Amino acid sequence: MSDANMEEKVEQATSSKTISLPISRVRLIMKSSPDVSCINQDALFLTTKATELFVQHLALSSFKNGSGKETNTLSYSDLANVAEETETFQFLTDILPKKILAREYLKSLEEMKKEDGNL
Repeated sequence: MSDANMEEKVEQATSSKTISLPISRVRLIMKSSPDVSCINQDALFLTTKATELFVQHLALSSFKNGSGKETNTLSYSDLANVAEETETFQFLTDILPKKILAREYLKSLEEMKKEDGNL
């Protein structure tokens, strides 16, 4: 799929008044907040559409910068890399951390303990 074709599909999605995400699920998530008592239908629609556009933007940015362009795939590591490297998505680094092997994590823990012991 070419970049122009993908951009065209994104443009169609942004200009349409239809949504792909289930409104009932978005309403449930919004109502889970203790600060929300009632939800206006317009606010619900706009929140759903904004969420959909955000996810599309994240996926498109990850795909463009990712390693799966040749195979037309998007992987978790592509999402994690974009979250870490792009300032716009920096707030997602806690949600999308880069994966590391257990042995690498244990090794870094040992190094941190040695550093703390040397102080």
